[in-house]
Amino acid sequence: MSELVIKNLHVNVEDTEILKGVDLTIKSGEVHAVMGPNGTGKSTLAYALMGHPKYNVTKGKATLNGQDLLNLDPNERSSLGLFLAFQYPVAVPGVSVANFLRTALNAHRKYEDPEDKGISIPDFRKKLKEKMALLKMDQSFAGRYLNDGFSGGEKKRVEILQMATLEPKFSILDETDSGLDIDALKIVSDGINAISSENHGVLVITHYQRILNYIKPDFVHVMLHGRIVQSSGPELALKLEDEGYEWLREKHAA
Repeated sequence: MSELVIKNLHVNVEDTEILKGVDLTIKSGEVHAVMGPNGTGKSTLAYALMGHPKYNVTKGKATLNGQDLLNLDPNERSSLGLFLAFQYPVAVPGVSVANFLRTALNAHRKYEDPEDKGISIPDFRKKLKEKMALLKMDQSFAGRYLNDGFSGGEKKRVEILQMATLEPKFSILDETDSGLDIDALKIVSDGINAISSENHGVLVITHYQRILNYIKPDFVHVMLHGRIVQSSGPELALKLEDEGYEWLREKHAA
């Protein structure tokens, strides 16, 4: 069983403290949802864990299976088994989805074994075809330039294809539901559920309960003022949908 452990994490962005002591543990097979209003630090948590240079960790720890993540470069964190699905995936004209995924997969293989020569093209094509079939994606996606001219829903589906191909130990989904209509949301959620397993932990970051109708969380956490102030089961998301965050703001006034 793998374990992602975050202890007393403090993060500054441009000399402003955003995270003020976050504690969270995620184990293999678990789905955790972090909810909260804008500006509370949800995306800061995602980017800090992945190693974005803009996000400066000033205190605390983050480990994956006991290994310190905070001293690793983003590519090393990825190779170790951490994945981030972006809220706003970037287009990369000139680089096909297939070439991008094969390059990323080979980088992971080489991290684990410096002598690894990379996955062969036939084996990669077979693997990619299987993952696309699992996610019910048209095979033509593989030849298109990464996110170039893609709709919002297509971009998010390609993020999930990356996750399926790289098979991380833990995935962070940063507001994957942002900008999706209900049909696209269901397609993306079905894809996430299709690749979920007892060896894969998921952290869903969202404002709204609606994605949790499709991706069922084991635990729901609420972030306010840079801290997790409330944790419970999936019923907490329903309470937030009905009552909003004001009751928590009053309870945990800064």
